Amino acid sequence: MKKLFFSIGILLLFAVSTFAQKQLTNFNDLMGALNSGKHVRMVFYYNKCKLISNNEEAEKVPDAIGGMDMGVYEYFAAGAVHNKLAFVVTSESKFIENPMADGFVQNYVKVKVSEDGKVVISAKYIDAKTFDITMDEKFFTEINNGKNDKAAYFYTE
Repeated sequence: MKKLFFSIGILLLFAVSTFAQKQLTNFNDLMGALNSGKHVRMVFYYNKCKLISNNEEAEKVPDAIGGMDMGVYEYFAAGAVHNKLAFVVTSESKFIENPMADGFVQNYVKVKVSEDGKVVISAKYIDAKTFDITMDEKFFTEINNGKNDKAAYFYTE
C-alpha cells in the first residue's frame, strides 16, 4: 500500500512540474522557447511602463494589465534589416467593443523584443466602420528577469 501511495505521489509531482509555467527572463530564453516550438504567453503591467500617447509622454499610465499569446512571430538577426540589435516581433488584432467610447474597434497590438531586453508594445484602436485610428499608444519597458521591476513577463509551459 505504501508503494502505491508513493507511486501516486511521484506521478502527481511529475504532472505538476510538467504543466508548471516557467518564466523566461531574457531574450535568449525567449528565442530558445520560440525556436523549439514552445507555447509562449506574454503579460504586460502597463502602469510600470513609459507611455507615449499622441507623440507625448503621458504623466499617468493606466493601471491596466494585458496579455496575449506569442503565436506568429518573426526574428531578425542583427544587421538583417539595418538593425543594430537582433529582435523578435509579433502582433495580433482582435475585434472588440470600444472600452473608451461607443461602437466597435479593431484592437491591434504589436510587441517588439530586442536582444538587449527592451520591449515596445504598440496598441492601436482602429474604427470598425471608418478605419480611422482612434487610439495610438506605445508602451516602453523591459523583460522582467525576476529581480527587476519591469513590466513585460514571458512564460512558457
